[in-house]
Amino acid sequence: MNNIISTRKKVSKSKLNMWLWGWFMVAPTMIGLIFLNIIPIFQTIYLSLFKSGDFGRGNIFVGFDNYIRMFGDAQVWHAVANTLLYTLLVVPFSVVFSIIIAVLLNGKIKGKSFFRTIYFIPMMAAPAAVTMVWRWLYNPQFGLINYVLNRLGLDSVKWTTDPQVALIAISIIGIWSIVGYNMVLLLASLKEIPRDYYEASEIDGASKMQQFFVVTLPLLTPTLFFVSVTTIIQSMQVFDVIYMMIDVANPAYENTVSLVYLFYNNSFKYMDKGYGSSIVVLLLVIIMIITYIQLKAEKKWVNYM
Repeated sequence: MNNIISTRKKVSKSKLNMWLWGWFMVAPTMIGLIFLNIIPIFQTIYLSLFKSGDFGRGNIFVGFDNYIRMFGDAQVWHAVANTLLYTLLVVPFSVVFSIIIAVLLNGKIKGKSFFRTIYFIPMMAAPAAVTMVWRWLYNPQFGLINYVLNRLGLDSVKWTTDPQVALIAISIIGIWSIVGYNMVLLLASLKEIPRDYYEASEIDGASKMQQFFVVTLPLLTPTLFFVSVTTIIQSMQVFDVIYMMIDVANPAYENTVSLVYLFYNNSFKYMDKGYGSSIVVLLLVIIMIITYIQLKAEKKWVNYM
């Protein structure tokens, strides 16, 4: 009996030790999330209930007036539409291109390490530097893209000033920037697919295309789910590219302004941090709704081995 009790005590100490080590290992991340994400969220919600005072002092409590004003502001809904449209343009194309590139680089081709590095470089480059390069490419007079179009006998395009084209041009940058990161994640997932599935499908007479849709794609769905969720969240928060490409005086501003860009203008240009905070809260709610829908739909299309 005493031996049983002592064994239980030893097991409990071992579990306690594992529990303490587990919390110790995740503590830096948890502390970072609390101070850099959780606390700022509540501070933003709190600030959205105030009207900013002069010189950032003497904030006046206005309750839900900022939200009432926001729901009646046409520019806010333009920004919501632009943000959602940008997300709809970036997410499907970036995911499809990432899958294609990952599958090709997973095959037997020469220089795979070189191509992986090339595709991943945009993720390592600073967004400001990337945008400056694309601004030159999009230049209506001296840009490389219009130069190529002119050589082909086509007219130049006003990539950053035409309201009908500007958001598409910005979406191209977003797709180009995220493809490499998603490709690396999908490539790692492809390496984890057992070779037995492909050998069994070959015995059944499946072609390479059939193997892709029957074996590869279903087994990639867990990674595809993660990639789609994170890409949507990142796309909904687009700011730096639009900020550096489009200014308030640009004719395409109304067709490209995002919620984060609108928040920046109201908070730091017009010095109305209370109203800017209410816009961020709206963005947070939209992202939460979209993520909730994705989590509910996960069981219907994600397959785990």
